[in-house]
Amino acid sequence: NEIEAEFKAEELIETLIDLGFENPSLLIKPSAGGGGMGIEEVKNLEEFRSKFRKIRAYAKRLFGDEGIIIEGKIPVFQHVEVQILGSKKGEYVHFGTRNCTIQSVFRQKRIEIAPGFNFKENYNFNAQEVEKKIIKYSLKLAKYLGYDNVGTWEWLITEDGKYYLMEVNTRIQVENEISSKISFVNGKQINLIKEQIRIALGDKIGYSQKDIQFKGTSIEFRLIAEDTKKGFIPLSGVITKFKWDSKPWLTVRTHVPQDKPYTIPTQFDPNLALAIVYGNNLEEAKKRGLEFLNNVIIEGRTSKGEPLITNIEFLKEKLNWIYKFVSQ
Repeated sequence: NEIEAEFKAEELIETLIDLGFENPSLLIKPSAGGGGMGIEEVKNLEEFRSKFRKIRAYAKRLFGDEGIIIEGKIPVFQHVEVQILGSKKGEYVHFGTRNCTIQSVFRQKRIEIAPGFNFKENYNFNAQEVEKKIIKYSLKLAKYLGYDNVGTWEWLITEDGKYYLMEVNTRIQVENEISSKISFVNGKQINLIKEQIRIALGDKIGYSQKDIQFKGTSIEFRLIAEDTKKGFIPLSGVITKFKWDSKPWLTVRTHVPQDKPYTIPTQFDPNLALAIVYGNNLEEAKKRGLEFLNNVIIEGRTSKGEPLITNIEFLKEKLNWIYKFVSQ
């Protein structure tokens, strides 16, 4: 209830102050939600009840569940994920990390990269040690829970190297393929969707962590019909042309046809495609990603008859920010 929630909020604010956060604020979000949906920031306790009621009503309307999560906001961070696989036989492995820091103002991911850290960056902490620790604790928690599926342990990393577990996604994620692109089991590239199905049918994983090698860098771009300069407003309309050059290092996942017009539905987010590039190293992956973004063609009209806008320029602009700390 909201009285209990308000007490919890007060306790959380005090904890954040004790941890050294100045002017701490909270985030309220639906426990049944996902993808950044329905998150509201609370900057002072006077506005807590009204925002709590708003998000609880939103959660019930969209998800049929009034459950709410209240968490402290980490103001400056990197968003790093650990990809886990556990089996019903008690086996556990990981497929490294991903960095998902580049997001919309609604905290929805726009660029993801694997691996999650660039050890050539000038961090104020030992990034290799932080990566080892978040992997260690992700596996430890998975084992404790008897987790038997693919899953993502999502962490927020602060500028001084502190790490906070934000949530666990107990499912395959949109960005799973960039982890697959850099993960090789006995020399063969892994497919996480196949692994999920195989494990769900009761199979053993059949290999251990020492059999997994990591090679190269993979980046995923989410191509979306939205106006990033006006608060990431989603756009509807008709796509009349969607074309890109096929490359051996490029995978494009899309439901948009290339041989006929496509009407963007208004019932869902206007996600058009996922573009996944692979490179032998970070610079090659970024160069290839920029080549794709410069050459892909998406043309059409909005429902108002105006030229359709996408987030491609935003993606190009943010490509050099993928391992930087951001403030939201």
